[in-house]
Amino acid sequence: MCGIFGAVFLQNGNFPRGAAVDVDAALHALEHRGPDYAGTWRSDDAAFGHTRLSIVDLSPAGHQPMVATDASVVVLLNGEIYNFRELRDQLVEAGHSFRSRSDTEVVLEGYREWGVDVISRLDGMFAIAIWDVREKRLLLARDRVGKKPVFYTEPGAGRSLAFASETGALFAAGIPCEPNLAAFPSVFSGGSVRAPATMYHGIAQLPPAHLMVVDARGTQEIRRYWSPPFHAPRLFIDEEEAAREVRRLVDAAVERRIQADVPVGALLSGGVDSTITAGVMARAIGSRLHTFAVGFSGDSRFDETSYARLASSRFGTEHHELILEPSSFASLPRLVELHDGPFADASAIPMAAIAKRAKQTVTVALSGDGGDEVFCGYSRFVYAEASERTPRFLRDFGAQIARLSEAGEGSTAIGARAARAVRKAQLPTGDLLLSWCNIFAFDLDRLFRPEVAAAIDTFGPRRSVASLVAANPGATQLAGILAYNFETYLPDDLLLKADRASMLHAVELRSPFLDRAVIEFAARLPDRLLRRGLATKWILKRAYEDLIPTEIVHRAKMGFGVPLVTWLNGPLRSLVEDSFADSSPIWDYVSRDFVRKLLKEQQEGRADHGFRVFLLLTFHIWLTGLQKRRAAPPALRYGANL
Repeated sequence: MCGIFGAVFLQNGNFPRGAAVDVDAALHALEHRGPDYAGTWRSDDAAFGHTRLSIVDLSPAGHQPMVATDASVVVLLNGEIYNFRELRDQLVEAGHSFRSRSDTEVVLEGYREWGVDVISRLDGMFAIAIWDVREKRLLLARDRVGKKPVFYTEPGAGRSLAFASETGALFAAGIPCEPNLAAFPSVFSGGSVRAPATMYHGIAQLPPAHLMVVDARGTQEIRRYWSPPFHAPRLFIDEEEAAREVRRLVDAAVERRIQADVPVGALLSGGVDSTITAGVMARAIGSRLHTFAVGFSGDSRFDETSYARLASSRFGTEHHELILEPSSFASLPRLVELHDGPFADASAIPMAAIAKRAKQTVTVALSGDGGDEVFCGYSRFVYAEASERTPRFLRDFGAQIARLSEAGEGSTAIGARAARAVRKAQLPTGDLLLSWCNIFAFDLDRLFRPEVAAAIDTFGPRRSVASLVAANPGATQLAGILAYNFETYLPDDLLLKADRASMLHAVELRSPFLDRAVIEFAARLPDRLLRRGLATKWILKRAYEDLIPTEIVHRAKMGFGVPLVTWLNGPLRSLVEDSFADSSPIWDYVSRDFVRKLLKEQQEGRADHGFRVFLLLTFHIWLTGLQKRRAAPPALRYGANL
């Protein structure tokens, strides 16, 4: 796991050809991602930098930027290639020789053998930059699921281009950081920005499973090289065979991810997915496994540590617990900076904290991320499917009855929650799916000041969801819902959080459930094997019924949440009040009356607006940081000295 940065100087580009580019400022901004080594490579046409977190082949032979023996190719890799040994064998048979044991050199030699097609052969998590010295051609690529990020300046015709693992490295190199109003509807609807957009004007991010080729003239081609087969015909398979294959594939995915030249551990939440991961690791690793869990003070509803201890006891792991206090919010400004903008998922705070604790013992940690997305783990999936199957007249009738409820949108009363669920059933499919991860999606016109709302597309997120739903016409109802979640919530929220929070403390986080073979098999399973009635993750639990403690199998699902309302109304109340003071920059964009009404409802206990308040809090932090960054003199002037 590492940090990458580069700039290429195209013909007639906005960066002068032959300039001596100092990438030190950019690498300093990426040091947390790779504290073990920093290297650079320069030519008249390009300049690259790399910060390394050494995982495989810890010797200098694995350092980057890695240059071919004939100096024809330069490679930067952030991530891990799990099938690099198999690819290496193929390349040796084809006549290639190797100087290291690293996966980076396999990418380099693979490009020399297969060209751009090397990307589709890679199985792993990665952001890759390949500079073809002779052709003056840059290749950028991102892994299939979107675990590793890559941002780039939008070149346009004939313009030069810079790229990096995080926007902060681009800004450190002097690139302007102007806010992108067009991204506001996305982040305030679902709590994150959808690729290729970012919160910054002139900077884009490569979407998952995409590659981009830019030639010497600035001609840019972006294309998708893989899609999960949710739309493919369902497999004809019985329950026993499916369970055996699920177990074989997940076991193999775990075993591939424990290969490293550094200590490996597991994040253990006490849920089904992390328990399976830890259990398989404990059986395969051959020594006492270190596991890590996090809990919270002040609200036992969010504390899963008892289940994590139960799983640890079952597998005989060396278990470590961390109990977070409200003071953990001190990490929030740094996390906002690394998230490249405001965000709504407060679990980034405990994720960063447990990564910091894990770093004391291990460098690589496996997690259960992706199990819910691949094996239908959310009850909302089943509910959305059931809503689609319910005749329209029944949904309309139920919604009319539910409208009699006078409770507000954020009311926590059981009756109010039930009424909202019934009302949602009446929504079109796209709006229904959007509603489950909704922050302000249906209130954007009320949230923003009139002049801001008039300048942006407040209906855009709803249109985008409808387009994604229509993109899987051959899928079953459940498969279409899974496909939508796989394309949105997984990369834009969960994997973004996992990357930034873990890499803040130089911990490589690996996710066996997001293995390519696991995804491609599970995406084609019959619906009846993914859910049984209201029971979710049916086949996964069936495959590991002898491994998972019964108490964990039958417990109600609990997300990796934070006691937001308890903390924001209590110990962190002064933080909220200070952030929404009259001097806050958020009032340049959002309605005072609307936001202060939300705050009043929450503080009086009449509603739970925790996610909304948290998103607005990070918006305040982001805008404040943006003001400071724009006022500071850049290390380099974009378009002048670069």
